[in-house]
Amino acid sequence: MVLPESGPTKDLVAFLDREGFEVMWAREGQTGYEIIDTEAPDALIADLRDSRIDGLRLLQVSRQRNPEICAILVGGPAEIELGVEAMRMGAYDFQVQPLNLAKVRAVLDRGVSHQRLVGEVTSLQRRLEERFRLGGIERRSSRWQRIYSQIEQVAKSKASVLITGETGTGKGEVAKAIHQQSRRRENAFVEINCGALPEGIVESELFGHEKGAFTGAATARKGRFEMADQGTLFLDEVGDLPLATQVKLLRAIQNGEFERVGGTQTRKVDVRIIAATNRNLEEMVERGTYRADLFYRLQVVAIEVPPLRECRDDIPVLVDMFIHQFARENAVQLTGLAPEALDVLMAYEWPGNVRELKNCIEGMVVMGPRQGLLKVGDIPRHIRKKAPEMSGLLFRPGMSLDELERAAIEETLKAVNHDRRQAARLLGIGLSTLYRKEKQYGMRTGDGGPPR
Repeated sequence: MVLPESGPTKDLVAFLDREGFEVMWAREGQTGYEIIDTEAPDALIADLRDSRIDGLRLLQVSRQRNPEICAILVGGPAEIELGVEAMRMGAYDFQVQPLNLAKVRAVLDRGVSHQRLVGEVTSLQRRLEERFRLGGIERRSSRWQRIYSQIEQVAKSKASVLITGETGTGKGEVAKAIHQQSRRRENAFVEINCGALPEGIVESELFGHEKGAFTGAATARKGRFEMADQGTLFLDEVGDLPLATQVKLLRAIQNGEFERVGGTQTRKVDVRIIAATNRNLEEMVERGTYRADLFYRLQVVAIEVPPLRECRDDIPVLVDMFIHQFARENAVQLTGLAPEALDVLMAYEWPGNVRELKNCIEGMVVMGPRQGLLKVGDIPRHIRKKAPEMSGLLFRPGMSLDELERAAIEETLKAVNHDRRQAARLLGIGLSTLYRKEKQYGMRTGDGGPPR
């Protein structure tokens, strides 16, 4: 945008046109404000002082619309002090007339490139937020909606979090989501699998070691606590820690202090702890195999991640996401999963949870057709064998309509772990109608009692 109309202005417009810029210009301030409001320009070139335009005011308004706009203010030798003020207000450059067109081009290139870079970073940050807000996996079940609310609440604090659940349910993704939404998001997220390390190594991995601390320690090495300073440390499978290490871990969590293996210098760190386990730590405390004080220190906030079989309405969403992910990675033109194949996956118990489902879909994509839909025959045989026969699940010749309706209600309730709201939605009936039908057919619910 160039202001105002004059001989030099026309020369500048012609130059910018030749250089490939799309130029809009105005004779007076109101037109300039309208262009800024409606066109969202990447750059502004304006006179500091003109009988019809206040360049500083135009700069202020343009930066309110686009904080990264490349603004160049133009003035005479007597307006250098005002030009410095414009730079303080966020202008990219102040140039004295007559304009050096090559310099104008250089400033525009630098300013517009910076603006695009900021836009890319902002876009990347937004995509990361979207990805980690739900732990990288979109879920729709009521159980996971509650977990998302817990993540958003606890992320704002520094409290330790203990995430429990079966293997493969997504405990690590929950931990990453908490970190990504916390104030520590710009700092390190460091993880360690306590169950994957031999007892003699886990302490060194956590706290580091000094040179010569043990055979093979040729140099000093930082541990995970030091790596995570000012950030988050994720202790996966924390239930597998040996008792001796539990004592040192408790001190490090409580006081932020520890010594490296083989060292005497006390080191201090500021680390937020998130732990996860597939074991029952309360039972371990009762048996004396896990320290009660460490358990209570880890479980300031507890988040339980449910198994996939208790969130079956998440399966279609996960399947669709995994198919598209692996189709892109393997350059195939798959569009989804056939309905009868989804029925088989919905009926399977998924003992390995989301991890097993993801591996299953990856194998189906790799070994299946190059385009179209994945079908029942593409599902691994062991899953097809264990899943109930869907063709005989609800219908037998001679069944009455009432029997069919009862069977449909019973099987739907089982599929959603007796979540009546979800069952009513899948059946296409109201919640009150579902209660009435349960009473009508004398059905007993999965909790062992009559319909409530």
